[in-house]
Amino acid sequence: MATQAIQIEADAKARRGFLLALGAYLLWGMLPFYMKAVAHLPLAEVIAHRIVWSVPIAAAVLIWAGRTADFKAAIRSPRTIAMAALTAALISVNWGIYVWAIAVDRTVETALGYYINPLVNVVVGALLLGERLDRLQIAAVVLAAVAVMVLTIEGGKLPWVSLALAFSFAAYGFFRKTLPIGPSQGFLLEVLLLSVPALGYIIFLIADGQDHFVSSNATDTALLIGCGPVTSVPLLLFAFGARLLRLSTIGIMQYIAPTIVFLIAVLIFNEPFGTTQAIAFGLIWAALAMYSWSMFRGREIRPAAPAAR
Repeated sequence: MATQAIQIEADAKARRGFLLALGAYLLWGMLPFYMKAVAHLPLAEVIAHRIVWSVPIAAAVLIWAGRTADFKAAIRSPRTIAMAALTAALISVNWGIYVWAIAVDRTVETALGYYINPLVNVVVGALLLGERLDRLQIAAVVLAAVAVMVLTIEGGKLPWVSLALAFSFAAYGFFRKTLPIGPSQGFLLEVLLLSVPALGYIIFLIADGQDHFVSSNATDTALLIGCGPVTSVPLLLFAFGARLLRLSTIGIMQYIAPTIVFLIAVLIFNEPFGTTQAIAFGLIWAALAMYSWSMFRGREIRPAAPAAR
């Protein structure tokens, strides 16, 4: 009976984790709609409000979860503050490129970037952490490189939006591992650090009459405030859901968001998607299938608690 009760509890936690993570990925997938709604606003102002309005939400969740002790210890460590400043800078670059790309009708490239990201993580792990790649992982990386080459030859230039998103997020993930606190505490620390220049910039815009928060209409004000929840809510849902799931489950679920973004870009935003893009995406999807199979076949399956508290 005790074993059965433990299994029932484990299954309940897994279902709860799945629903939380699914909610996060669905919200991330639908994010282009919101970014289109704020596309008429200056990029820097949108990013500033994403940061500032994320602070109270992240703080409230941390207090509710009773994780403030870790956060208090972190802010007393100069090394932790320095590393958080670096990860905050990297994620703000990622946000900026993403918001800009949606605004200028390059949503397909953002989807490609987040498809490529897991493969970039594999390369980063091999080069910087000494992780060994199996044959399937090597083949997956080669296919991704061929896809980038196809797009480069056809377009006459590197698909820099996709690569910048993939590499900036990979760098963020790599350095984020150095922070001795969980994602929810780390996120609050990052947005708190970023909120200093962000709030200063917002105040400057308001004082100069160039803002869209006070000086504009109620719709723009609401959209700017909403930048906080659309940024922080999915991230926090994922943070709480991932610790209840196996790595294999997270590995396959990470493709939900870029798939939704891709479908929105092509079917709703009517962005161009020709033969060359189809070939490149086909190569990437094949690469991701190889990577996923390698992960299921060779990696230890264990709860993801240490990575996302």
